[in-house]
Amino acid sequence: MNFKKHITILLLILFTSIAGAQVKFQTKVSKKTLGLNERLRVDFSMNKDGDNFSPPSFDGFNVVGGPNQSVSNSWINGKRSFEKTYSYFLSPKRMGSMTLKSASIEIEGKTYKTNAIAIKVTKEIQKPKDPNIAAASDNIHLVAEISKTNPYLNEAITVVYKLYVALNAGVSNWRETDNPEYDDFWSQQINPKGLKIERGKYKGEDYQYVILRRTVLYPQKTGKLTIEPLRLDVTAEIPTKRRDIFGQRLMSKINVPVAAGKRTINVRPLPEVGKPSDFSGAVGDFKFNLSTSKSKLNANESMQAKISVSGKGNLKLLTLPKLTLPNSLEVYEPEHNENVRTNVSGMQGEISDSYTIVPQYKGKYPIPTISFSYFDLKTESYKRISSKETIINVLEGPVYGASDNNLITESGEKQNVSLKNDHFAFIKTNANLVSKKQTSFFKSTAFWTSLLTPLLAIPLAIVFRRKREQRAGDIVGNRLRKADRLAKKYLGDAKKALGQKEAFYVALEKALHNYLKAKLNIETSDFSKDKIRVLLLERQVENTVVLSFESILENCELARYTPVTTVAMQQDYEKAANAINLIDKQIK
Repeated sequence: MNFKKHITILLLILFTSIAGAQVKFQTKVSKKTLGLNERLRVDFSMNKDGDNFSPPSFDGFNVVGGPNQSVSNSWINGKRSFEKTYSYFLSPKRMGSMTLKSASIEIEGKTYKTNAIAIKVTKEIQKPKDPNIAAASDNIHLVAEISKTNPYLNEAITVVYKLYVALNAGVSNWRETDNPEYDDFWSQQINPKGLKIERGKYKGEDYQYVILRRTVLYPQKTGKLTIEPLRLDVTAEIPTKRRDIFGQRLMSKINVPVAAGKRTINVRPLPEVGKPSDFSGAVGDFKFNLSTSKSKLNANESMQAKISVSGKGNLKLLTLPKLTLPNSLEVYEPEHNENVRTNVSGMQGEISDSYTIVPQYKGKYPIPTISFSYFDLKTESYKRISSKETIINVLEGPVYGASDNNLITESGEKQNVSLKNDHFAFIKTNANLVSKKQTSFFKSTAFWTSLLTPLLAIPLAIVFRRKREQRAGDIVGNRLRKADRLAKKYLGDAKKALGQKEAFYVALEKALHNYLKAKLNIETSDFSKDKIRVLLLERQVENTVVLSFESILENCELARYTPVTTVAMQQDYEKAANAINLIDKQIK
């Protein structure tokens, strides 16, 4: 009886230890039903450390915070408890039912995934105002400044988006949550090369501001058109009532939504009085030209006629007039070219159609006058530009007789059509004859090759199989090779994500961790600055290189909580690539 009791206790202890050793990787959400104006916290937690964490795409949500990483280690009654969590803060884009898809991570060589979770988003709910958000909203404003609110149809206007910040507040980061679609407009976005802080007035008070973007619009409809607002989620720094030991106010970080507000413009139609019958919608200030590459040539030679419009206006939206020529001239479809640049004042440059013309007969052929009409914004009237009549003089070649459709000379005497040597240049003159006598396949070179090749391939297949089995059995080597491949992959991902702080530093940190796993043969759970430093110095890596590598790891940790410029990201990437290169050369 006692024996059975002992066996039961042992089995219970064994089952408990096995259950305790199971890997748990799960998704936790702060709520499953939320309003459109609320935030959702998502935690991906695991009870064992892992590598290469991959979050879901968060379809239907904007990521307004994260990933934030936290690790908890505790010992209770001699038993270790470990938990690692990746946290994200999301804001819904729309109402309805949405799904948080699975996240994945590698733990001890295996890939684990979380379960998908259904989230329901309802309409906005009333909630008490946070005094910090109210203070931030009073100090931060997004403004859309429009160059002209009553333009003509197809007249360029510019929308400049400025973010105004009070002098006693600051902004460390922002994220676009809703971009205007610019329906009924032709649009071209012009992003500034760098953000320059300037001083200005907002409602009569001194503010500092930055220009986030400029957008050039050409209205394509008349009447009242609406420009949808640009919305941002801004990480603001506002002063609190607390002070530090030096008496200066402490700043508090808070996420606050801002919007530029809807703007309405009244688009005027172009006047009907004086509108030319051939008007094609050109609005601006233009020059028109018709030019030919040759004025004299022989029959069957080619020339080019170019119709071009240059200047400032809606160049990409207008239609060039067509070239009309006599039937005796062979004309090919025109080649359209555009050399147009768009700046804050609109489109500038040139568009053209180039026609290839080949005359068949001798004579003089006029190119009729071509005209181009446009609406001039300066005088608010229509203008017409006409080309000069151009004569194409074909000096040599047959003369076409219109009365009897025969080729005649200038004297009027009939002559036989003379054939040139190149008239049959495309007729094949060399015959590829095939012999009627067929060669037997038996005992031929192809026969012996097909017979002996499989026999010769057997030893190669045996060697290849042994090498593959040997490589598959090398568990440690395969793990290190996989880590090395992942390090290169994530380093490439970091280079592609330059300018996107969160994605860049997550990829860079993964690249550094996988590189250390491959070179030092250590697990992620064993990562510590002291251990990494000792192992690198033992492998005869120079102290300066080790310090540089440690500083990059520190930058990856700090970048989640501090604002970082694109220049700083580029420097960190170059330092990481240089440190990896030096370690590869020095490590032994």
